[in-house]
Amino acid sequence: MSVIGEAALSAFLDLLFDKLVSSAFNFVADHKEVHNQLKEWQSKLPCIQAVLNDAEEKQIKHEGVKKWLADLQDLAYDVDDILDEFAYEALRLKLQNNQAQASTSKVRKLIPTCCTSCFSPTSFTFNNKMISKIKEITARLNNLASQKGILELREVSGGASSKQGMKARLQPTSLVDEAHVYGREKEKREILELLKSCNAISEVEVSVISILGMGGMGKTTLAQLVYNDPSIKDFFDLKAWVCVSDDFDAVNITKAILRSIDAGPCEDNDLNQLQVTLKEKLSGKRFLLVLDDIWNESYNDWTILRSPFGVGTKIIVTTRLERVSSNVVTVKGPFHLDKLSHADCLSIFTQHALKARDFSGHPELKEVGENIVRRCDGLPLAAQAIGGLLRTIRDPDAWEEIYESEIWDLPEDQCGIIPALRLSYHHLPSHLKRCFAYCSILPKDYEFQEEEVILLWYAEGFLQQKAKSQIKDFGNQCFRDLVSRSFFQLSSKHKTRYVMHDLINDLAQLVAGEICSKVEGDKQQKFSYRTRHSSYVCSSFDGVKKFEAFGQVNSLRTFLPIKMRDISILGCCLTSFVLNDLLPRLTCLRVLSLNGYRISELPNFFENLKHLRFLDFSESSIKCLPDSLCTLYHLETLILRKCWNLEKIPSEIGNLMELHYLDISGENSIKRMPFGVGKLTKLQRLSNFILGEGDGHHIRELKNLTNLKGDFCISGLENIKGQDAREAKLNEKLGIDRLTLQWSTDFENDARSKETEECVLDFLRPQKKLKQLIIENYGGVKFSGWIADFSFNNLLSLKLRNCRNCRSLPSIGRLPVLKDLLISGFNEVNKVGV
Repeated sequence: MSVIGEAALSAFLDLLFDKLVSSAFNFVADHKEVHNQLKEWQSKLPCIQAVLNDAEEKQIKHEGVKKWLADLQDLAYDVDDILDEFAYEALRLKLQNNQAQASTSKVRKLIPTCCTSCFSPTSFTFNNKMISKIKEITARLNNLASQKGILELREVSGGASSKQGMKARLQPTSLVDEAHVYGREKEKREILELLKSCNAISEVEVSVISILGMGGMGKTTLAQLVYNDPSIKDFFDLKAWVCVSDDFDAVNITKAILRSIDAGPCEDNDLNQLQVTLKEKLSGKRFLLVLDDIWNESYNDWTILRSPFGVGTKIIVTTRLERVSSNVVTVKGPFHLDKLSHADCLSIFTQHALKARDFSGHPELKEVGENIVRRCDGLPLAAQAIGGLLRTIRDPDAWEEIYESEIWDLPEDQCGIIPALRLSYHHLPSHLKRCFAYCSILPKDYEFQEEEVILLWYAEGFLQQKAKSQIKDFGNQCFRDLVSRSFFQLSSKHKTRYVMHDLINDLAQLVAGEICSKVEGDKQQKFSYRTRHSSYVCSSFDGVKKFEAFGQVNSLRTFLPIKMRDISILGCCLTSFVLNDLLPRLTCLRVLSLNGYRISELPNFFENLKHLRFLDFSESSIKCLPDSLCTLYHLETLILRKCWNLEKIPSEIGNLMELHYLDISGENSIKRMPFGVGKLTKLQRLSNFILGEGDGHHIRELKNLTNLKGDFCISGLENIKGQDAREAKLNEKLGIDRLTLQWSTDFENDARSKETEECVLDFLRPQKKLKQLIIENYGGVKFSGWIADFSFNNLLSLKLRNCRNCRSLPSIGRLPVLKDLLISGFNEVNKVGV
């Protein structure tokens, strides 16, 4: 059963309130009717938000409350769409004003003077069109506010609980039934060896071993196996086991330790006295302590808790959080638990389902049983829980029904998988809850890159908590946080990609509810009218039938085809229904991808997609982009990677004032960048700046692109003069850490001058923290002195290719950290180190 999360919804309402106050009121200030409607929103939203905490708890048992929350979430999305239209019109008017001010007097006469103010007749026309929609939202808001009383929703003091509606868990103890444990022999052996080898009384500090892994992976079981192993009996004088869980209370934890090593009463609540007593009792003793299930990420709290421990103390900590592990560990580690083997998982399952090690006594259940275990995907808790659920059932049809069920449909009181996994979700901060739930649109087994997901989060508005300049860094932090909490895991096949465990993917779908939907395989389904984010797995031909799922979806924000790795490299075919009928009516889209489709022409429907932030045509066959694309004033990300047939970038691209990511890498048909790129001052990623013949002065446009980061390539450098190169001011672009400088391969061009190219290279000196430099087809006789300047003390990689006129190589040995050096295509070299 999906639930609407109070924390994530509350964070969404906070963002809406900020938009309302910071920009919307100013935009409609001269339109009294609209302004009054928005004032009513401003008064009602906080009153509704105040009862979210109570509503989240009551929705578990009250269907009416659950519907109220779903209606509120729908309303929030609709409010956001309207405020976004206001913001779009504000950007359009700003651009119009800028163009009016920069134009000739003749052009000025064509633009009404009222356009130079913030509230032109155009803006009033826009507002009048929106009045009926705004009034409808006000009515819905008032209706929700009145239902609040009928449903007896109350304001609950003390903020949101992290575990509302969740049944209290029975805490594990130090005892374990070893007969039912399979796998983990290697990890157990390594931990025991560590405990014994570092047990010298001469140690100067406490030794801490961390066992890290996602919920249900067997961390506690491994700690139990070590704690109860007979071989350590003679290595420790005292042992204690404390289940810490959510409540990291130093007083209670210390008292629990004292009770474990001394049966006497422990009534004192003074932490200082408790720790003094504990230190005295441990003096000269060899002590083993297990702290199970720690969630507290405060290094200061940990430092205080461990202060009584010293020489001779060994601590084993189990946690789901990488940050906790980093805070505590002092001995090799952490021990990061990965999936169990299929054979071990199968043994766990049959032990709990059949009280046997295999299916030999029940061959009729073997095939479906093995399928169930494969769905457990190496998670021992899942194998145990589903096995326990089937313990009294021997009907193959009933087992088949369990196999075909979604994980959240299994009874929670009998199957503890979802409660165990949902606990991790409840511990997430509100902004991470939204980011994680959104990832439910990613197919199972899909391997994704960090930047790929961050760009989607950014487009959906999930990273708006921070200032714009910090968005990318904040996105990286959010992603790393989900990795450190085991929601994302590094792919075992590709070290730059990540995956979600199948059951974590199920959890994401559970918490996202109807808001996120996906089409996988041959499953035919209808998306709910509440669906806002969608994906589907591409096939070689995606026909009309696949898109029947989108039939009743009118407010979709995400249209994301996902190409799994087994799809043909030649690309996929797409029914014309999508381009001509479906996409033009999805006017609320924030994310649109047509990645990998063999599409050569695009209908001119972009003027309908005012909200669009993310547009991806990578690896498609498009030859040109429609001019209407340049009316997407909210567009932040434009990906044209490997668009081999694309011949040009739209001439008015300078209108996209919010663009921060433009990737045209892998193209080979674009001859020049249009004039106006220099207006895109928010650009952080520009893969390639192409200079065409006669366009050398355009390199001056780079002067204003001060936020560029990561990889950057300038090609067509044979077309520029030295002074133009100086104006690019590469040395001031501190975010660029990988730079490619590229001249034409045509060395016979009479227009090329060796002296000019030497001057150009001199003036293209980058910032000193550069990590990689590539120079290709340079026509000068010598390199600039800066290339081997010792001040480039971060340069790890230097590649010099096809510089056939060069007679000398720079003093590469002066680069202190250089690891990767490639020199090829040098026909005239006779000196090195000049």
